[in-house]
Amino acid sequence: MYHEIENLYMEDDRPWVIGYSGGKDSTAVVQLIFTALERLAARQELHKPIYVISSDTLVETPLIIDYINNTLRLIEESAMQKGLPITTHKVKPLTDQTFWVNMIGRGYPAPRQKFRWCTDRMKIDPANRFILEKVSEFGEVIMVLGVRSAESSSRAQTMNKHSVQGRLLSRHSTLSNAYVYAPIRDFTTDDVWTYLLQVPSPWGSDNNELLAMYQNSNSECPLVIDKSTPSCGNSRFGCWTCTVVTEDKALSGFIQNGQDWLEPLLIYRDWLVEIRDDSNRREKKRMNGTVYYTAPDQIGLGPFTLEARKEILSELLQTQKQVRTPEGQTYELISLEELYKIQEIWLAAGDWELSVLDIYNNIFNVELQWSGSEREILSHDQLKLLEELCNQYEVPYEIVQRLLFLEWKNLGYSYRHGMTKEMISILREQWLHIGSYEEVLE
Repeated sequence: MYHEIENLYMEDDRPWVIGYSGGKDSTAVVQLIFTALERLAARQELHKPIYVISSDTLVETPLIIDYINNTLRLIEESAMQKGLPITTHKVKPLTDQTFWVNMIGRGYPAPRQKFRWCTDRMKIDPANRFILEKVSEFGEVIMVLGVRSAESSSRAQTMNKHSVQGRLLSRHSTLSNAYVYAPIRDFTTDDVWTYLLQVPSPWGSDNNELLAMYQNSNSECPLVIDKSTPSCGNSRFGCWTCTVVTEDKALSGFIQNGQDWLEPLLIYRDWLVEIRDDSNRREKKRMNGTVYYTAPDQIGLGPFTLEARKEILSELLQTQKQVRTPEGQTYELISLEELYKIQEIWLAAGDWELSVLDIYNNIFNVELQWSGSEREILSHDQLKLLEELCNQYEVPYEIVQRLLFLEWKNLGYSYRHGMTKEMISILREQWLHIGSYEEVLE
């Protein structure tokens, strides 16, 4: 195996990007390549870079992200000491596309198997952005992944579909100028553990600690670069917010093994599953204003209502306030950048009272500052009067708010390109023209 890696590395100038998730398979791959390069460096100069990337969705299980961060640090420090061209990098979703910004900001319901909206935004896109940056810089790259044919039949089919007979590299399923190398493709689970437990980590980690983390766990969550990768909810290496599966075995396993400080996270995660299909917390229209039916007499559910989103945020911040590490430290579940982005989205939805800031201030008794002038749009009393007038004249309050906000956004501009089009789009939303929901159901 080492000879294969050495020969492939010296074959051309294409840099390597290794996907590292912290689990057994990706650890075995990084260890194999690190050791092979050590052997190679003793004989000749190493000529091209190797990037080890790890995906941080910002909602990773706390113990796992701490383990990954420490391992990445050890890998980079050891590589530097040994003169190896290996660097480590964490890839994250854009603030506009994080879990909380989509759920609390836009009202996306908690993910489920048929609507895994989180995978693209939080895992595939960040990893692909890094890969494409290197493609732009070098022309082509080689992705090195800890995927194995024995993982599942669907994984084996995907690997075979893109492989070329007699060659070590296969084409990436979605990215042009990117190729995939799977050094442990033919390994069984026993092969992986045998290697990790018999060959010491070249950067000084203890692989027995990794084995201990796998107690009561089925699999790891690999670096996700396409949609063929299954949900990570049953593993120790997924997001603590994962609601794709019914039971979160990862958090439950950690808590059962003595990490009871994580219990508030499990309670909150289970609550998200509980309220996901609550019709009282969901809109009766999609985000674009269209209405759909799940049955002839049943209107489908849309995103969470603004009031439900306020509730979800409040519960999240209350959970953050409860969580204390064994050392007594606080643990941030949502960043200030995400909170500000959520407030920005809520403004367009008619929340002119800056509820995000008020909710945060009420829970933590810390006043967040807002640089905008949105509090000047309408006062609390004016908003109340506006709502009363809308009810009196049977005009949708939400639409009036959105039209007023559109006008406010464009205030002061000499040319308002696109404003008329956006106004017409708002007025044409389907739910405005089908009568009341009670009438529709009749």
